[in-house]
Amino acid sequence: MAIKFNVQEIGNPQDAAAPKKFYARPVSSGEITLEDLASDISHASSINEADVMAVLYSLVREIPRNISQGYIVRLGGLGSFRLGTGSIGSDTAEDVTAANIHRKRVLFQNGMRIKKAIADLTFRKSE
Repeated sequence: MAIKFNVQEIGNPQDAAAPKKFYARPVSSGEITLEDLASDISHASSINEADVMAVLYSLVREIPRNISQGYIVRLGGLGSFRLGTGSIGSDTAEDVTAANIHRKRVLFQNGMRIKKAIADLTFRKSE
Protein backbone atom coordinates (compact mmCIF):
# COMPACT_ATOMS: atom_id res chain seq x y z
CA MET A 1 0.00 0.00 0.00
CA ALA A 2 1.35 3.40 -0.96
CA ILE A 3 1.73 6.25 1.52
CA LYS A 4 -0.32 9.31 0.58
CA PHE A 5 1.30 12.72 0.36
CA ASN A 6 0.03 16.22 -0.23
CA VAL A 7 1.77 19.29 -1.61
CA GLN A 8 2.69 22.30 0.52
CA GLU A 9 4.01 25.65 -0.61
CA ILE A 10 6.78 26.78 1.75
CA GLY A 11 8.90 29.91 1.78
CA ASN A 12 12.56 30.16 2.70
CA PRO A 13 12.72 31.27 6.38
CA GLN A 14 16.21 32.71 5.81
CA ASP A 15 15.16 34.75 2.76
CA ALA A 16 11.59 36.05 2.82
CA ALA A 17 12.03 37.57 -0.66
CA ALA A 18 12.97 34.23 -2.24
CA PRO A 19 10.24 32.55 -4.27
CA LYS A 20 8.27 29.88 -2.44
CA LYS A 21 8.71 26.25 -3.49
CA PHE A 22 6.42 23.26 -3.39
CA TYR A 23 7.23 20.19 -1.29
CA ALA A 24 5.74 16.72 -0.82
CA ARG A 25 4.58 16.04 2.75
CA PRO A 26 3.30 12.63 3.94
CA VAL A 27 -0.32 12.43 5.08
CA SER A 28 -0.93 10.55 8.33
CA SER A 29 -3.35 7.63 8.22
CA GLY A 30 -4.22 8.21 11.87
CA GLU A 31 -2.70 6.99 15.13
CA ILE A 32 -1.98 3.65 16.71
CA THR A 33 -1.99 3.71 20.52
CA LEU A 34 -0.06 1.60 22.98
CA GLU A 35 -3.32 -0.24 23.68
CA ASP A 36 -3.79 -0.94 19.95
CA LEU A 37 -0.26 -2.32 19.74
CA ALA A 38 -0.84 -4.53 22.79
CA SER A 39 -4.00 -5.92 21.22
CA ASP A 40 -2.29 -6.58 17.88
CA ILE A 41 0.71 -8.23 19.55
CA SER A 42 -1.48 -10.43 21.74
CA HIS A 43 -3.43 -11.65 18.70
CA ALA A 44 -0.15 -12.54 16.95
CA SER A 45 1.22 -14.48 19.93
CA SER A 46 0.19 -16.72 22.80
CA ILE A 47 0.55 -13.86 25.33
CA ASN A 48 -2.63 -12.21 26.59
CA GLU A 49 -3.23 -8.49 26.07
CA ALA A 50 -2.81 -7.58 29.76
CA ASP A 51 0.65 -9.17 29.86
CA VAL A 52 1.71 -7.45 26.64
CA MET A 53 0.42 -4.15 28.01
CA ALA A 54 2.43 -4.64 31.22
CA VAL A 55 5.60 -5.22 29.19
CA LEU A 56 4.97 -2.17 26.99
CA TYR A 57 4.29 0.06 30.02
CA SER A 58 7.51 -1.20 31.57
CA LEU A 59 9.38 -0.40 28.36
CA VAL A 60 7.93 3.13 28.33
CA ARG A 61 9.08 3.55 31.95
CA GLU A 62 12.54 2.03 31.46
CA ILE A 63 13.62 3.90 28.32
CA PRO A 64 13.65 7.39 29.92
CA ARG A 65 14.97 6.01 33.21
CA ASN A 66 18.00 4.51 31.49
CA ILE A 67 18.56 7.50 29.21
CA SER A 68 18.58 9.75 32.30
CA GLN A 69 21.38 7.56 33.71
CA GLY A 70 23.48 8.10 30.59
CA TYR A 71 22.77 4.82 28.79
CA ILE A 72 22.02 4.28 25.12
CA VAL A 73 18.92 2.07 24.98
CA ARG A 74 19.18 -0.42 22.08
CA LEU A 75 16.03 -2.27 21.09
CA GLY A 76 17.36 -4.66 18.44
CA GLY A 77 15.81 -4.19 15.00
CA LEU A 78 13.65 -1.34 16.28
CA GLY A 79 16.60 0.98 16.90
CA SER A 80 18.16 2.91 19.75
CA PHE A 81 17.40 5.90 21.95
CA ARG A 82 20.07 8.20 23.39
CA LEU A 83 20.46 11.63 24.92
CA GLY A 84 21.36 14.52 22.65
CA THR A 85 22.27 18.04 23.74
CA GLY A 86 22.90 21.45 22.26
CA SER A 87 25.47 23.70 23.85
CA ILE A 88 26.97 27.14 23.54
CA GLY A 89 30.57 27.21 22.33
CA SER A 90 33.41 28.56 24.44
CA ASP A 91 36.85 29.82 23.45
CA THR A 92 38.69 27.34 25.69
CA ALA A 93 37.95 23.87 27.08
CA GLU A 94 38.30 25.23 30.61
CA ASP A 95 35.41 27.67 29.99
CA VAL A 96 32.95 24.86 29.20
CA THR A 97 30.59 24.02 32.06
CA ALA A 98 27.22 22.37 32.42
CA ALA A 99 25.71 25.85 32.05
CA ASN A 100 26.75 25.76 28.36
CA ILE A 101 24.12 23.09 27.72
CA HIS A 102 20.91 24.80 26.63
CA ARG A 103 18.93 22.00 24.98
CA LYS A 104 18.25 18.37 25.89
CA ARG A 105 16.44 15.90 23.68
CA VAL A 106 16.08 12.21 23.00
CA LEU A 107 17.53 11.01 19.71
CA PHE A 108 16.20 7.92 17.98
CA GLN A 109 18.23 6.00 15.42
CA ASN A 110 16.16 3.47 13.55
CA GLY A 111 17.32 -0.13 13.34
CA MET A 112 17.60 -2.39 10.30
CA ARG A 113 13.94 -3.51 10.33
CA ILE A 114 12.70 0.06 10.24
CA LYS A 115 15.35 1.08 7.66
CA LYS A 116 14.19 -1.74 5.40
CA ALA A 117 10.51 -0.86 5.88
CA ILE A 118 11.21 2.77 4.99
CA ALA A 119 13.37 1.83 2.00
CA ASP A 120 10.51 -0.30 0.60
CA LEU A 121 7.85 2.46 0.86
CA THR A 122 6.00 3.73 -2.17
CA PHE A 123 4.08 7.01 -2.40
CA ARG A 124 1.03 8.38 -4.20
CA LYS A 125 -0.28 11.90 -4.39
CA SER A 126 -3.35 12.59 -2.24
CA GLU A 127 -6.39 13.82 -4.12
